[in-house]
Amino acid sequence: SVYLVVDIDVKDQVAYEEYRTLVPPIIEKYGGRHIDGPEDNPREGEWDLHRVVILEFPSTERATAMLISEEYAPIAAMRHRAAVSGTFIVEGV
Repeated sequence: SVYLVVDIDVKDQVAYEEYRTLVPPIIEKYGGRHIDGPEDNPREGEWDLHRVVILEFPSTERATAMLISEEYAPIAAMRHRAAVSGTFIVEGV
């Protein structure tokens, strides 16, 4: 498995909620599943985290395929309008 980790700083809650209703079927189509991020984001060191979301995928290829898919593009644009975010992929052991 690989984990797509997303830090999201929501600026428009209404628009972001619309994004959240549309994205689950696309995540599932690519074999992904949502894993809740930590509520209070406990951490060590200097981090400026907001809302952390973790998605599990069977492979980097499947996670990347979802991120660059035509069906996700308009939904991703909604997220980009509603929030500032950063992502990275971590491979499972």
